[in-house]
Amino acid sequence: MASPSGSIFLGVDVGTGSARAGLFNEKGQLLGLSSSPIQIWKDGACVEQSSTDIWLAVCAAVKAACSHAKVAPEEVNSLGFAATCSLVAVDSDSSPVSVSWSGDSRRNVIVWMDHRAVEQAERINSCKSPVLEYCGGAVSPEMQPPKLLWVKENLQESWSMVFRWMDLSDWLSYRATGDDTRSLCTTVCKWTYLGHAHMQHINEKDSRDMEACGWDDDFWEEIGLGDLVEGHHAKIGRSVAFPGHPLGSGLTPAAAKELGLVPGIPVGTSLIDAHAGGVGVIESVPSSEAEEHDKEAICNRMVLVCGTSTCHMAVSRSKLFIPGVWGPFWSAMVPEYWLTEGGQSATGALLDHIIENHAASPHLANQAASQKISVFELLNKMLETMMIEQKKCFVAALTEDVHVLPDFHGNRSPIADPKAKGVIYGLTLDTSDKQLALLYLATVQGIAYGTRHIVEHCNAHGHKINTLLACGGLSKNPTFIQEHADIIGCSIILPRESESVLLGAAILGAVATRKYHSLNEAMKALNAAGQVIHPSNDPKVKKYHDAKYKIFRGLYEQQLSYRSMIAQALA
Repeated sequence: MASPSGSIFLGVDVGTGSARAGLFNEKGQLLGLSSSPIQIWKDGACVEQSSTDIWLAVCAAVKAACSHAKVAPEEVNSLGFAATCSLVAVDSDSSPVSVSWSGDSRRNVIVWMDHRAVEQAERINSCKSPVLEYCGGAVSPEMQPPKLLWVKENLQESWSMVFRWMDLSDWLSYRATGDDTRSLCTTVCKWTYLGHAHMQHINEKDSRDMEACGWDDDFWEEIGLGDLVEGHHAKIGRSVAFPGHPLGSGLTPAAAKELGLVPGIPVGTSLIDAHAGGVGVIESVPSSEAEEHDKEAICNRMVLVCGTSTCHMAVSRSKLFIPGVWGPFWSAMVPEYWLTEGGQSATGALLDHIIENHAASPHLANQAASQKISVFELLNKMLETMMIEQKKCFVAALTEDVHVLPDFHGNRSPIADPKAKGVIYGLTLDTSDKQLALLYLATVQGIAYGTRHIVEHCNAHGHKINTLLACGGLSKNPTFIQEHADIIGCSIILPRESESVLLGAAILGAVATRKYHSLNEAMKALNAAGQVIHPSNDPKVKKYHDAKYKIFRGLYEQQLSYRSMIAQALA
């Protein structure tokens, strides 16, 4: 293979189960990628990782990606990071500090999905601080203030040892550059930082250290974390910059050696993984739709980043306050636009749970392996056959008797009820492969009804979303995407490059090289549309899903009434 000409941008994405690295050319085409697994500890509501283990996995993935792409270290022009919004604790030597009941110092990362701080989140929300208006009216136990409060209340020794509390993607860029500047994305979306305090800085392209002017000290005092205000917020971020801002003097010699790269290459301020997916896909529209006056066009799109969980990202020119939906976050994804962020806490994780805990699962896995296809491909094939056998007009009609409320890990939005539970309606004694296929389809539909609920809720509060763009692992599943298109009634655009989160991370480094004037310009240059999935034009399909959607909404209403009946009985 001839060595690629022009710039090569490296993106690193640390997900829940692995660190991945991908190299892209100036057209946003993937040249090579690799992934390396990361360790995870789960103990009830507590989910923990090790930043040391994560960094080793990043180094392995970067070296392997360069090798696969046949790209020499000297050819890599820049580096950008994206990661889950997990919380990292390090001491003054940057060594890990345990955040675990076990006291194991390796376990210094509270993973995004950890729900240990539900009670702390409730207490913070009862304060009714004005900053909460900017995260849908309430913090989630998946955000950082409740987790910080939990550590302070439960692990005093660790609390006193921690010198820096960092979002994982900020820790990665700090580990690479030695620059402790935080990202507007992480701080605004997960730490209650008020990004719009930076509105006057938007044109100061050369200011590197942007003083952290968006912390609300009264909020931290009020919730019992006033000690984090000390030293100009030294532990949580003294300077905050726009995503893609060049950090320090680029990659340090020590980090370059570990990664197998050249010292000094630009490293851009990071993004949360879902937001990097948004940056990697939101301009992936067919050229006919990329109008010239497109400052508004981008506002009609919602990006679904579908992985372990699904994040729903939409931007607007004006700030929209939407109950139960995170945001409005100023410049947290696309500079100068307000971000609205909906989400479902378990989607890919829920489908895995449904399949793996079914009696037919081992048999199905063996069948899929013998046919050299994934379990999802096998289930999709089975559904097509079942439709013909049962003389149904369309696949979705197979689930007429099975309804799923997918809130198995609570409802992130738009109801914002972490205590919500999942419901499966219509179970029988049948444990066959076919019954599992039905349950799988009903779960996919339940997830899509949840997305419809989020889209309708956002549009009722000022958005004008009419096009969806999807990326992430689940977007590669045609049944998942078609059901979403049919249920929401919108076309869904898939990007040309399916690795949108890696591309988004790579774009951050590309912006840091100053090759592009802005993140917006880099997105337009490197995003490209692929396949477009249209909703069914059969009126029967719409009528069927409208009916099932009413049942879906009713399942939660029933849950609330049962909850209150039991509460009264136990009072």
